[in-house]
Order: sequence, then C-alpha cells, then structure tokens
Amino acid sequence: MNIGQAAQASGVSAKMIRHYEAIGLVPQADRRDSGYRDYGTADLHRFRFIRHARDLGFSLERIKVLLGLWSDPERSNAEVKAIAKAHIQELEGRARQLQEMAEALRSLADACDGDGRPDCPIIASLETGENVPASHAGAALAAPEPPGPRRRARAGH
Repeated sequence: MNIGQAAQASGVSAKMIRHYEAIGLVPQADRRDSGYRDYGTADLHRFRFIRHARDLGFSLERIKVLLGLWSDPERSNAEVKAIAKAHIQELEGRARQLQEMAEALRSLADACDGDGRPDCPIIASLETGENVPASHAGAALAAPEPPGPRRRARAGH
C-alpha cells in the first residue's frame, strides 16, 4: 500500500510516517518501480505501536527503545516496566506543574476586575514575574523596560 493508504489504515499522518523514516524510528520503506513508498502489514503494526505510545506521551527516544523491546522475543518485561514507571513519574511531575500554573493563573484572573480599565494584575505579574510559578527552563531574567508608546515618524522630520 502507498503512504496515504498506510496513513489512513494506521492513524498516523503521511507527514509523520516520513518524519519517522527520516529520524530512523522506522526503517525506510521499500519503493515501487514508480518510486512510491510501499508498506506492508508489519509497517502498519509498527505505525500503530508508535501512535499508541505517542498517545501515552512517550518521547520518540523512549519509543525507539520500546520498539526495540517489542521486536525482541527475549526482552525483559522488567525493562519495559522500568521505562513505564519512569514515564509515569515524568507525567505526574508535569501534571503538578500544570496544576501550579492553573492555580496561579486562576488567582491572577480572580484579582482582575475585568472592568475595562487599563490596570491589570495579570499583565503586571507577567511583567514582574510576581505570583508566577518558577520556570524550569532556567534562571529568571531581569524584567525588561515596558515598551514606550508607539509614535509614527513624520515625513521630513
């Protein structure tokens, strides 16, 4: 079957199938004389496996390991379980972070009167970082100066 048919049958877009081939997550497809990719049943199973793993939030790196374990009849289920448990911890950590963000934003939204005036605690907190949960992306930077009013340059001046 061609890539469009494989995409429809597996639930993985043709674009993602090409991407998975490009990064080596799945082997390059055989090619027909016409140059079109040609997929079989085993490829569909692999694409569905990847889709299901992505649905559970596994990274492509972990999916590559899981695919290797899936294809190994001598695999250890202890290794699979360890990967799943590590992923659960990451998901729970992200869930805690999302909950903190939602609570902080809810508090800011509750503090905003929303009455049409220009003062807004949400904007103020975004500017200063006050009442905003710490980012895990790195150290906080100093708050930049707010942008000045926009002025059009006059022709000839």
